[in-house]
Amino acid sequence: MANLERMRLGLPDLGVGVGLRIPHYRHIFEHRPRVDWFEIISENFMVDGGMPLANLERALASYRLVQHGVSLSIGSTDPLDFDYLRRLKALVRTVRSPWVSDHLCWTGAHGLNLHDLLPLPYTDEAVRHVAARVRVVQDFLEVRLALENVSSYLTFTSSRMSEWEFLSAVVEEADCGILLDVNNVYVSAYNHGFDPGAYVDGVPHHRIVQVHLAGHTHHGKYILDTHSDHVADAVWALYRRALVHTGDVSTLIEWDDDLPAFEVLAAEAEKARAIREEVARARAA
Repeated sequence: MANLERMRLGLPDLGVGVGLRIPHYRHIFEHRPRVDWFEIISENFMVDGGMPLANLERALASYRLVQHGVSLSIGSTDPLDFDYLRRLKALVRTVRSPWVSDHLCWTGAHGLNLHDLLPLPYTDEAVRHVAARVRVVQDFLEVRLALENVSSYLTFTSSRMSEWEFLSAVVEEADCGILLDVNNVYVSAYNHGFDPGAYVDGVPHHRIVQVHLAGHTHHGKYILDTHSDHVADAVWALYRRALVHTGDVSTLIEWDDDLPAFEVLAAEAEKARAIREEVARARAA
């Protein structure tokens, strides 16, 4: 275990978790289901009081929580928002999140938030720009930052490397972690015609501190990352491939739209747990 934690930048394997979502609160607080941990959307709890923080305290009383953000906009050319970072850091102190994650993307410019996770050009200039900002954020938060690969639907003609080469270059220069979203790898690979296996094989595996699994919506010519269905078989296969490289790593089932009963979500988590155990046995053999 100690060796695996060193492989993950000193961060622990928390097991298999699911997203903490309001429609499931009653079931979670009344029945205390078997879930190793929950992921919270940081921005939902960066408030001064009220029910969000009351529910956060109830969850913290029984479960380990990890923070996942959607507003850092680490790739933007706008200055870093230190008001946002101060509120994020205060939440880290409350939650005691072992790491904080957000997306390798930009969400706006010139003070305008587009509320979308937008891809970056894969260039050396972008690597230097993002890595410098990550180092500032990570030092300010005093906790490891993990960057998540986003799903994408367009590419830039200025790109000079593959997406996984870009991700690898950023995290190595910034000395931060990776939140490997396996579903996003599959979605982007289908949309852009690259090999998802090459992506999973090509990133620095010792920096993968967390994995996301989710469902998507297939439209024939393209796939949308909708988080609204079961994890697809092809994504489960990529997850197995990733685990061969990483060993057991904190895994999160994302299901945000068309939320099912909690039991359905828990069954997806148990499937991930079974795959982890299967790969672990094969590695041991």
